[in-house]
Amino acid sequence: MVGAGFTVLARYQNASGTVGRTPSDWPAQTRVALDQKRNTLVMFAHPQCPCSRASIEELNRLLARCHGGVTVQVWFFKPAGFSEDWTRTSLWRSAAAIPGVTVYDDPDGAQARLFGAETSGYVLLYDPRGKLRFRGGITGSRGHAGDNAGEDAIVSLLDGQEPNLSQTPVYGCSLLGECRASFQQSAQ
Repeated sequence: MVGAGFTVLARYQNASGTVGRTPSDWPAQTRVALDQKRNTLVMFAHPQCPCSRASIEELNRLLARCHGGVTVQVWFFKPAGFSEDWTRTSLWRSAAAIPGVTVYDDPDGAQARLFGAETSGYVLLYDPRGKLRFRGGITGSRGHAGDNAGEDAIVSLLDGQEPNLSQTPVYGCSLLGECRASFQQSAQ
């Protein structure tokens, strides 16, 4: 029984989330601002996702490693009809406390949809011309902070090097999908 429990936990931790179609060029209709002088890193997160705590920790660590040179935005999913209190969680406050990070509400996930973000913790890096350089997660598994390929790839790109990969799995809760019904129920 204990062995089966560990197996289920290991599968859960290592199950990556889904990703939609991510545009290789910056979408013209987005409200997300592209910095035309520096790289732009965008993270999409769910304010109630416990797994995303590790993604925010890794974002802080990544930015400490790259010493600026990148504009960073975190967009938090906010279902229609929900109050700011639902979005302004400790996760939001942690992201906002990272130097150089700007946080925003993403009403009903409109911006996430434009970028193909379906899982909390999805990170994109675009160059100043609006070309996609990286997409994926910056944790090695669900809710696990520590060394990982996504963070290393972004740091390499920001250092002007070509990384071994430009895409990694993203680990987190569903950003826009099947949880939507439970969000609506808790709003009533």
